[in-house]
Amino acid sequence: MIHQFKQSGLGVVVDVFSGAIHLVDDLAYDLISMYESSSKDQIVDTLADKYSHEGVCREEIEECYHDVTSLKEDGKLFSPDTFASISTKLKEKTSGVVKALCLHVAHSCNLNCSYCFASQGKYSGERAIMSEEVGKRALDFLIENSGTRHNLEVDFFGGEPLMNFDVVKNLVAYARQREKETGKNFRFTLTTNGVLIDDDVIDFANREMSNVVLSLDGRKEIHDRFRVDYAGKGSFDKIVPKFQKLVEARGGKDYYMRGTFTHANPDFVNDIRTMLDLGFNELSMEPVVCAPDDPSALTDGDLEIVMKQYEELAHLMLERRSQGKPFTFYHYMIDLSGGPCIYKRVSGCGSGTEYMAVTPWGDLYPCHQFVGDEKFKLGDIYNGVTNTDLQNEFKKCNVYAHPECSDCWAKLYCSGGCAANAYHATGSITGIYESGCKLFRKRMECAIFIEAIKSIEE
Repeated sequence: MIHQFKQSGLGVVVDVFSGAIHLVDDLAYDLISMYESSSKDQIVDTLADKYSHEGVCREEIEECYHDVTSLKEDGKLFSPDTFASISTKLKEKTSGVVKALCLHVAHSCNLNCSYCFASQGKYSGERAIMSEEVGKRALDFLIENSGTRHNLEVDFFGGEPLMNFDVVKNLVAYARQREKETGKNFRFTLTTNGVLIDDDVIDFANREMSNVVLSLDGRKEIHDRFRVDYAGKGSFDKIVPKFQKLVEARGGKDYYMRGTFTHANPDFVNDIRTMLDLGFNELSMEPVVCAPDDPSALTDGDLEIVMKQYEELAHLMLERRSQGKPFTFYHYMIDLSGGPCIYKRVSGCGSGTEYMAVTPWGDLYPCHQFVGDEKFKLGDIYNGVTNTDLQNEFKKCNVYAHPECSDCWAKLYCSGGCAANAYHATGSITGIYESGCKLFRKRMECAIFIEAIKSIEE
């Protein structure tokens, strides 16, 4: 399977199963598009007629045909799918091994964002705070179920985790102690809306957190439209100086600004520009996750705007790079020389198997987006996974479990997409979120385009 596209006049051919990317001229682009459906003579005749006004002779076309054939023989074009037969076996190798937890240390929030998928942090339940005892047991559960894995990952999440900051600090201290006892290594992430950031938080986060995710929606008028406190007051002016201070003190350690675009700002590149003007250069803007009838939901018309915005963003990144002012966009991070191993490409994020979310009282869910839906409760940190039938469904949830993905060129980049988005869109974790798929494919084209331009310049 191949995928061809052009952006800014550059012809790109993606060989799906080998991962090879080819930058080609118009002649090769057209020849490759015909290669499997027409004979050599038909191709040469057709292209000789099409390119006669450009002085391209039949010998040049035949030479191009030979080059394409050589690439096919080398496994770099039209390569076969060798992964389907092993897709169900890949997760068996790590069955029962947990590598990451999302600790919901606070089912409560000091903001009242209308588009919040977590119902303002309550996850359709009651407000709650995780105790230190529950948190310690969750870390022990992770260690006990991590097998031979050395690196373990924990995300302090909410609601707003800084509403339970003392417990966060104590859990990190406990994990550091357990590292010495078990030989494990913990990597922590903190996701925060920034309202409660102070010098203590900054010092702690920059010392202990491998990554910090900071929620900012870009332009003040956009951010303050949704990210408001319970009095209805926007949070932009309160949090931006705190974010700037934290990032500056972070000294180059990983962080990223995580924004959401909605029906109010499908022109999200303007929000990216605001973040850049504020001094941030590790950025993410993601489409809102909400019910289709929600006022924030993206419309079909919005999606067309967003697609063009992705192209504009790619050009902005290249422009800034040429000026010596590069920035990172999370969804354009792609490694064409290697990238994720085939296990990751086929099996995806590992929700419900390698990765789970833990509620304040210790219940286990496949990920944070399933928390609060009782039918997705896997078990708890005391008794482990008891809903094995549900976990088995997630074990089978790989890119080949989605029938609609069979002819999608981007499937080994998205690995089947988000199970939660699929469920909320279709009622099945092996369904597909069509709007999300459309946007993902466009993001991948833009990401590949950026890397292609870089390779030419280098």
